[in-house]
Amino acid sequence: MTTTPPPAPPAADKPQATGAPLTMHGQYIKDLSFENPRAPQSLIEQTQPQLTLNVQVTNRQFDAKTFEVALTIEASAQTPEKEPLFMLELVYAGTVSLGDLPQDAYGPMLFIETPRLLFPFARAVVANTTREAGFPPLNIAPVDFVALYRQQLEANGGRMPGIADGPVGHA
Repeated sequence: MTTTPPPAPPAADKPQATGAPLTMHGQYIKDLSFENPRAPQSLIEQTQPQLTLNVQVTNRQFDAKTFEVALTIEASAQTPEKEPLFMLELVYAGTVSLGDLPQDAYGPMLFIETPRLLFPFARAVVANTTREAGFPPLNIAPVDFVALYRQQLEANGGRMPGIADGPVGHA
């Protein structure tokens, strides 16, 4: 004798699944610039460079819930004598849609969560670019986007960076 499982409850009784809080539609290199002003001399010399790194997050709103979030990474290296070895600027962006979220959740989603998703790919572009230019790959340490966001909140007197309210950055 076989037993049949009880019938599933009607679909109307099931709670409706809510949409994802963040949907990534695509990511892309928006701008990439690399300069090696002292080539080939910069590649021949074996000096320990002094690195400077700056990371910023900006956004641009397309409609009520769709945004472009851009992660800008600027890196430069100088010799101990302050002569430039290289300068790199990358704008790596993604388009995202936010789900049913309260307005006060937009800032953390756009300035923390989206950059966390973009960063590993931007980091790989930076490493590959410096390696292809003849330098050791520049492997950027993980960025604390929560700390960057908190710094921006403090700089704005506790006011959340508004949607498309300018950059959240860190030098």
